[in-house]
Amino acid sequence: MTDSPSQSESWPKVLLTGAQMLFVAFGALVLVPLLTGLDPSVALFTAGIGTLVFHSVTRLTVPVFLASSFAFIAPIQGSIKSFGVSATLGGLMVAGLVYVAIATAVRVKGTGWLHRLLPPVVVGPVIMVIGLALAPVAVDMATGETSDHIGYGVALFLSMASLLVTLVLAVFGRGLLRLIPIMGGIMVGYCLALLMGVVDFTPMQEASWLAVPSFTAPSFHWAAILFMIPVAIAPAVEHIGDMVAIGSVTRRNYLEKPGLHRTLLGDGLATTIAALFGGPPNTTYSEVTGAVTLTRAFNPRYMVVAAGLAIMLAFIAKLGAFLQTIPGPVMGGIMTLLFGSIAVVGMNTLVRAGHSLTAPRNLVVVSLILVFGIGGMQVGGGQFTLQGVSLAALVGIALNWLLPDEPTDNDGDAD
Repeated sequence: MTDSPSQSESWPKVLLTGAQMLFVAFGALVLVPLLTGLDPSVALFTAGIGTLVFHSVTRLTVPVFLASSFAFIAPIQGSIKSFGVSATLGGLMVAGLVYVAIATAVRVKGTGWLHRLLPPVVVGPVIMVIGLALAPVAVDMATGETSDHIGYGVALFLSMASLLVTLVLAVFGRGLLRLIPIMGGIMVGYCLALLMGVVDFTPMQEASWLAVPSFTAPSFHWAAILFMIPVAIAPAVEHIGDMVAIGSVTRRNYLEKPGLHRTLLGDGLATTIAALFGGPPNTTYSEVTGAVTLTRAFNPRYMVVAAGLAIMLAFIAKLGAFLQTIPGPVMGGIMTLLFGSIAVVGMNTLVRAGHSLTAPRNLVVVSLILVFGIGGMQVGGGQFTLQGVSLAALVGIALNWLLPDEPTDNDGDAD
């Protein structure tokens, strides 16, 4: 056998494998719009379109599927609350163009400048802020604060049951089950909610079977753009790790062929186009990478099939309406784990770097990023307000650039 895609594979096999890839990604794909207030049908459509755009840019060489990025959940929630959906989408479009700019710079200058501008001491705490800034939102959803018709006791039972199933599948699951812990948690939570009579089927009753997704046009406001641009930093850096991960599975160096500049460009264009239609930003999905590892399905054509199926499902209005009937506490239970896990990714970034966080320079950079980002610090006003992740990222980049490097003999000062 060979790791390269086979031209002689039967279409039934390609269709079945592509459908399986979409199934693995489905739970996480629709989770982002459900948590942020965007339309899940639009998210399905833009995930399909974004994946097709990525594969056209990378010339069908990397077996990845693009869908809703978790890193943007908290920033989207905060931006919609402050600026509205349309302005948030405008900010996301510009964030996608930041990817494109980074891709162009990588093509011209290589990746050295990116690592100097965004070392782990900046990227790590920024990712932690993304995960923790709106952690209270997860708790409010889990305890029923955001649901009018679900009381505290019922909400807590549903959220913790969903969380428990997700944890069990993630830790103890085997094979395909381990790849779909989020979907498993939502399914069990939904079934319990049905038994307890707290599911509102009104959206499904009002929806037709087939309909064009509710696309939303972006608008452009400086405050929303400034809020969202720095959020693109963490996923752009994380993208390099994603390419290395899938390359280690397929035994290919995707940083060289098709090249990091092409994969970054594919991500950036996919995110920009997603926002143009009203969908969340796109990113490569680690769940699908896990499925590729398990099934040895290295043919990028599988992902093209998954993209086509996602686009088709987007026009089934009953499906989108059904997803909207999932009770808030069920999603809240999943969010408590999700936001925490994003923060752990940031912590791991710092740990792997091996720098002493008690060294004065690192202590200053990390501390101010965390406090400014999580504490609600705000600078400016009106259209030029900086707050949350955007302010934290800019403060970290500025401090890292201005403060002198720590003497080497301080790095080991851990006792």
